[in-house]
Amino acid sequence: MPGTINPRLDKVLAQLRLYEHPLLNFSARAKGDGVEVIIQFKDSSVPVHTYYFDLHPRDLDHPQFEWTFQRQLYDALHDYFVEMFIRTPQDLAERRGKES
Repeated sequence: MPGTINPRLDKVLAQLRLYEHPLLNFSARAKGDGVEVIIQFKDSSVPVHTYYFDLHPRDLDHPQFEWTFQRQLYDALHDYFVEMFIRTPQDLAERRGKES
């Protein structure tokens, strides 16, 4: 990831280089005055969506950015993995309701 002319994006890319995951790839791109973080499943043969979340200028400029970024990343990972469920007990309850 070569240097950009966007210091906020550079800041996020530097943080993302500190994280390595066996199942996921992380990247980012500028989005207006903020940054969009992109989380992709490494195995492209598995049909799961790509997850995106925005970092707003107030978050990027926060004096404790490294810690707030980690919290946001972990929250996004939680959401992403929950969204990957193919079936949940709630789905079964809905199906049973439709069958009645």
